[in-house]
Amino acid sequence: MADAARRLTALAEELLGTPFPLRIRAWDGSEDGPPGAPVLSVRHRRALRRFLWCPGELGLARAWVAGELDILGDLYEGMDRLSGLFWERGAGPGGGGVRGALGAAAALRDPRTRAAVRELVTLAGPGLPPPPPREEARRLRGGPLHSPRRDRRAVSHHYDVGNDFYALVLGPSMVYSCAYWTEGAGLEAAQRDKLDLVCRKLALRPGSRLLDVGCGWGALVLHAAREYGVRAVGITLSSEQAAHARKWIAEEGLADRVEIRVQDYREVPDGPYDAIASIGMAEHVGSARYRAYAGVLHGLLRPGGRLLNHQIARRPEPDEEEYRIDAFIDAYVFPDGELAPIGSTVSRLEEAGFEVRDVEAIREHYALTLRQWVARLERDWPRAVRMVSPGRARVWRLYMAASALSFERNRIGVNQILAVRTPEGGSSGLPLRPRAWTET
Repeated sequence: MADAARRLTALAEELLGTPFPLRIRAWDGSEDGPPGAPVLSVRHRRALRRFLWCPGELGLARAWVAGELDILGDLYEGMDRLSGLFWERGAGPGGGGVRGALGAAAALRDPRTRAAVRELVTLAGPGLPPPPPREEARRLRGGPLHSPRRDRRAVSHHYDVGNDFYALVLGPSMVYSCAYWTEGAGLEAAQRDKLDLVCRKLALRPGSRLLDVGCGWGALVLHAAREYGVRAVGITLSSEQAAHARKWIAEEGLADRVEIRVQDYREVPDGPYDAIASIGMAEHVGSARYRAYAGVLHGLLRPGGRLLNHQIARRPEPDEEEYRIDAFIDAYVFPDGELAPIGSTVSRLEEAGFEVRDVEAIREHYALTLRQWVARLERDWPRAVRMVSPGRARVWRLYMAASALSFERNRIGVNQILAVRTPEGGSSGLPLRPRAWTET
């Protein structure tokens, strides 16, 4: 009799100590669980072997990327119901979700837990786990963490997967950061409004000199040159991004005012600039190097110049020494990426000599943006798979949907920090009511 789903449901509830919130459909065609709930489809017992050998988020992610695990029905509801069960901070006898249930010595001394683990081994079948999917980043080489050479390899893993794929997901704006929404706006309008908000906060004027650190496909420097008459330099470590940006800028007739470089922020030789934008780039810098990063940007600005730092933030840990980079994100999305609490970022900017003048939290805007990107990916799924690979497309669907939920549930946030290299005389150059830029 086909009963793998019933056995999996019983095992999950035994290990977690709580009812399993999804219906399970197993590889043998059986189903079990609450009627009408989203379905966790375990398409192959290999998924269980991956999980046994790597309990927790990474084991599940490998099964997802390999196509052995999926959520059928409402993806967001299914992921929301699972949140906290399988990740590090979930419930369970070991205090860490299923990882704690399988890994805590105290839990494994319990006869019922040992019996559940034996049952899981039986269901998983004999043999070692399959190798990780090829989309998983291998251990990066090329110098110490966040050295220029290693950063180039990390950026290449994420961004050099094809400009056409990014165009499918991001839309014509080619902006890979949080949009700025108003009621009833579409994605393109919201991204245009974000670019314009950045330009207004930086007080760009005709002839201003702008540096965009991590310029992506060139949307901000193009917008600033076309709409505000600036002269701009955009830097990126991705050769594919740079090629797209140069072509786009040439087509717009702006090549005489915008330069795109494949260059590390530590290698920019030609300051000072009137304004610097760092939009969704500082997450790659790393906590150990953030103070130096802020110092480099401070040195590249003229006195009175402005920095707009747009950056994702995590919630602070009770003990910051316990912070660990997210296993799935590190392996499949942003190798070596790190998030910091907003307070830490503000402190590092101040230590570098900046005067922080404004912080705007816009996390709800990122949730809306990510849901739009997921919808675009799902609408054109067959073409996305042809462009990259089934596994890479699954990585992006999981990563963006999970991130949308994290923003909605206030697990992470995103903030625009406006800072000034205030001259010794103390004049910041800002109006008495700077938030007027949001009314334009």
